[in-house]
Amino acid sequence: MSRSTSYTPEMEAKALEYIEGGYDTVPSVVGLAVYLKVSKSTLYKWAEDGHGTISDTLEYCNDKQHALLVAKGLKNEFNSTITKLMMSNHGYSEKTSTDITTGGEKIQNNYNIHPTSNG
Repeated sequence: MSRSTSYTPEMEAKALEYIEGGYDTVPSVVGLAVYLKVSKSTLYKWAEDGHGTISDTLEYCNDKQHALLVAKGLKNEFNSTITKLMMSNHGYSEKTSTDITTGGEKIQNNYNIHPTSNG
């Protein structure tokens, strides 16, 4: 049995339905693809080909995910490890830096130690 991968205006309406609350925890492009019964690559192909407003819908899905991750993550309503992992898709990263003097450059050691005689 073959699924239709043809874009229709009904697909757009159903996509918005998903983003507005048809997801289990947080909306995602993968979840949207499953909801519409098409592949993720089909969604991106539709966006690339300029079908309807699907490109904006995909961006809206990502924006909704971003907003929910921030809000629910700050309230500790989502698992912090998964939230942190998913936030990397939105440009966030955890970085710890301890180098506060060299800016990542190699330290030049110009010191020469010479023994002295105590005599």
